[in-house]
Amino acid sequence: MMGKGYRILVINPGSTSTKVALFENENQVAQQVLRHPDEELRKCETLLDQLPLRKKAVEKFLEQRKVSIRELDAVVGRGGLLRPLPGGTYRVNERMLKDAWEGKQGQHPSNLGCILAHEIASQAGIPAFIVDPVSVDEFEPLARYSGHPLLERRCLSHALNLHAVARSVAEELGVPYENSRFVVAHLGGGISVAAMKGGRIVDVNDASSAGPFSPERTGTLPLQGFIDLCFSGQYTRDQIRRMVMGEGGMKAYLGTSNAEEVERRIQAGDEKARQVVEAMAYQIAKEIGAMAAVLYGKLHAVILTGGLARYNRLVEWVQERVAFLAPVKVIPGEFEMEAMAKGALRVLRGEEKEKVY
Repeated sequence: MMGKGYRILVINPGSTSTKVALFENENQVAQQVLRHPDEELRKCETLLDQLPLRKKAVEKFLEQRKVSIRELDAVVGRGGLLRPLPGGTYRVNERMLKDAWEGKQGQHPSNLGCILAHEIASQAGIPAFIVDPVSVDEFEPLARYSGHPLLERRCLSHALNLHAVARSVAEELGVPYENSRFVVAHLGGGISVAAMKGGRIVDVNDASSAGPFSPERTGTLPLQGFIDLCFSGQYTRDQIRRMVMGEGGMKAYLGTSNAEEVERRIQAGDEKARQVVEAMAYQIAKEIGAMAAVLYGKLHAVILTGGLARYNRLVEWVQERVAFLAPVKVIPGEFEMEAMAKGALRVLRGEEKEKVY
């Protein structure tokens, strides 16, 4: 091992669980998904009330592995819905903690990431970081226009994984990251398709309300019909929100968001299931084409990543439509834990300066 060995704890809060991992430099040496009992979560009136039980679970993870907090060099938490900011590695500070507590752009389990990292790290006087939070905003001016001045387009995306796979492919191709030009499609429960120039997300669909439909989200909807639906009196505001995010997309069409179940249906000859998945691939390809236009069609590669990139049928349908743009690189899965560890490692090694929130 070259140089100093750094030990980094990574914390990634989800809706009902907290992923934790221990890294020694780039190597993951321990990992666990800490599942929180429903009865415990129901006792918490707010998201922030979950902090003590999640912190206790993380500390137990360390105890079981006989790792003292004082043996760590840094703790990294998932970055949440904070202020819009450029990508990079940020030291957790009081302003960040305040915005996470208040839910600056909304409440989400990832908001607990910086708070948990700070709570653990402060016990040993070591730094706490976040890396490429959901609220990374690197839009160029033209990307902010929506069509009406009351509604500016927001930059909210799967920034952590988008940056991670773009770095990886740039390295593979021998292209300096600061000179790279990619369209990266993160394909998961939500879908983010980003135009990335010089390591920056210069345009991306808001995966919660625009772009392709996904296993459980509608993506962009026909606006006039949607307005009529909202004012029909048949649905409450909460019902409309769930319709768009959680009960839309593949789930609305087929009654399930489980890609494996849908694949079984297709193999059994279900033509409706086949057509819905092909329509999703069609919309993903259209969005990739749109983001290629943002970069004037000058791309080093199109990158497909996320959990759905494991499904050959979907990937092949997308590739057939976009292969003319640039080589297509398929990197299945999500690399959030590794990306957070590497972001902290670059700062600890002095390869990159930490950013101030």
